[in-house]
Amino acid sequence: MNSNVENLPPQVLRLVYKEVSALAADPPEGIKIYPSEEDITELHTAIEGPEGTPYAGGVFRMRLVLGKDFPAAPPRGYFLTKIFHPNVGHKGEICVNVLKRDWKAELGLRHVLLTIKCLLIHPNPESALNEEAGKLLLEDYKEYASRARLLTEIHAMGGTSGAPQEPADGPQPKKHAGDPNKRIPGAGLATMAVGVNNSNSSSSATSSSNTNIVAKKKTDKKRALRRL
Repeated sequence: MNSNVENLPPQVLRLVYKEVSALAADPPEGIKIYPSEEDITELHTAIEGPEGTPYAGGVFRMRLVLGKDFPAAPPRGYFLTKIFHPNVGHKGEICVNVLKRDWKAELGLRHVLLTIKCLLIHPNPESALNEEAGKLLLEDYKEYASRARLLTEIHAMGGTSGAPQEPADGPQPKKHAGDPNKRIPGAGLATMAVGVNNSNSSSSATSSSNTNIVAKKKTDKKRALRRL
């Protein structure tokens, strides 16, 4: 969305900067403010799901966009975190009276943020953007709460709750396989003993063979002398 910094009068920008700085220094309870130094007309926030609601435990990212007619016209609010709520559209747009007909220039951004947080506690099915959520809220609250809680766990709890664990990459080798320091005790000694025995056997065989050759040469020499 395009910045409206150049479209707002300098005095309005000063007031916005002052209010945003105050919000960042002293934010409403359960709300964090992330001001942008580059674009003061777009305010990013994070709202903690209120206790006792299907949104408890979740953290919902949201942004407020100040249009070129602010503060005569209200800011536009959008949830960036997916949420199942009657007053939040499928694209994250927020429908609340304070951002429409009940807006007054003197209300300020703090009031807007607190109103949106209260919307998580008291949804208004009469001005539903999500008709399915609004209908369930009126006709089957248990099912509505279950759906809202499920999306909270999936999208608003850091991506850990309910997420399957990633499998290990490829087959894992058996424990100690291929590690000479973890083999069966004594196996190395047995291998060495076999090697020594084989070496001794080979030496004995070689020695015996040499003795036979020497004896044969002596016999042949004696036979040759007799012939003479």
